[in-house]
Amino acid sequence: MPNAATRLITLILLLQRQPNQKAADLAQALGVSVRSLHRYIAMLDEMGIPVYSERGPQGGFSLVRGYKMPPLVFSPEEAVAVSLGTGLVGELWGQLYEAAARSALAKLENVLPDDQQDEIAWARRALVTTGLYRPGLGEFAPLLQTLRGALHQQKRLRLVYQTSSRPEPAEREVDPYALAHSRGWWYLLGFCHLRQAVRAFRVDRIRAAQVLAARFEPPADFDARRHLNLEAAGPHVQARLRFAAEAAHLALSNRPAWETVETQPDGGVTVTLALPDLLWAASLALSYGPAVTVEAPEELRGLVAGWARAVAARYPDPEQAP
Repeated sequence: MPNAATRLITLILLLQRQPNQKAADLAQALGVSVRSLHRYIAMLDEMGIPVYSERGPQGGFSLVRGYKMPPLVFSPEEAVAVSLGTGLVGELWGQLYEAAARSALAKLENVLPDDQQDEIAWARRALVTTGLYRPGLGEFAPLLQTLRGALHQQKRLRLVYQTSSRPEPAEREVDPYALAHSRGWWYLLGFCHLRQAVRAFRVDRIRAAQVLAARFEPPADFDARRHLNLEAAGPHVQARLRFAAEAAHLALSNRPAWETVETQPDGGVTVTLALPDLLWAASLALSYGPAVTVEAPEELRGLVAGWARAVAARYPDPEQAP
């Protein structure tokens, strides 16, 4: 909930942005009553901030012309948000923005008062976010620089891209629209000239990237977040797995991974979940070994059975050796 200091700063910014604002409009923007709004106006007057009012249909509250709020006036919560947010940018995007993030934090800490620096120090100790990136992705920093450059200059890329469905990489020409970090991976979003549609390319699967001379104009209505959500909601394998009774704890201790969880009369647990493709689903099912039985779909059952037989063939029983 905003405190008085936060509301006072917000009120100054509202008045600075637009003069002659009605008390009712300001009160609504702050989420307070008109009576409380007048109390905040009085507090600003006591602080020496020049607020005046004009009567009439076109009148309202305004700041004295030419008044500007001093830069970097933050509430403690805002200072923490800026500091932690800058730190996340450095962590997620590595060498692309790591140095800039450190520089921004240094400048911020150089001008903040002691109480806000103490608040930031507390937040860094107590509010911890980690594991947003996958170890080993740092080696892709030069590639990310190339992709970012093409994106900024609106130039087409020629990619050598490795999909999970084919053993050999293939060339694609792509108009890059955005770089995104989602679910622990970096993605390049852009128009694929081979597929004639917008596609998401995992950066770690790009074997080479060449910036071409051809330029393009990205569509004005392209929304990277919406596209990633559509990709996540696209065609999936809807799997149903049954955990044996002795392995029920494995399912019950990982409830966020499943869409549904149902305990069976024999103590086993049946779960359902959506996965991007059959290969992914089979890998997950086999990762639990004999503790899990695939109940559906039939294509997944067949794939897991085939993989299991192939794996077993690589490890012959020494007791049956000739």
